[in-house]
Parts: sequence; C-alpha cells; structure tokens
Amino acid sequence: MNHTEALDMVKASLSRVVPDADLGALGPDEAFREALEMDSLDFLSFIEVLGERCGLRIEDEDTPHLTTLNGSADFLVARA
Repeated sequence: MNHTEALDMVKASLSRVVPDADLGALGPDEAFREALEMDSLDFLSFIEVLGERCGLRIEDEDTPHLTTLNGSADFLVARA
C-alpha cells in the first residue's frame, strides 16, 4: 500500500462515519477530530471502519497516530 492508497482509505473511512464532512477543506496535517467535530464515539467508529477496510487490528495505543490525514496514512503504510 502506498501513501495515496492509504490516504484514500482514511478519507473513505472518515466519510462513512461523518457523511457530510468536507474532506476537501481539511488540511493534511490538521487534527480532523476537532475540524470535523467528531465526538469520542465517532472517533471509535472511524478506528473500527478503518481497521475493517485495511484488514488491520488497530490497538488503543495506535490511536495517537490517527489524528491527521497524513498521520493516519503514514500509520497504514508502515503497518501494511
């Protein structure tokens, strides 16, 4: 998996959890949880959806890496 594929997977997962999110306005290093007004349940849903899409088990200690688009994509590339 390359960075572009991982980024697409992250965006698709976010779109599933926050369907009305304007991901085009989201900066690659912007903390999306605040920008998209995601509560903790939304964030947990995102982690679950992302894990299902990429086939990885994402642990609680991994979540600090999953706060921005670039950080999330980098995490997926490193784990793939």
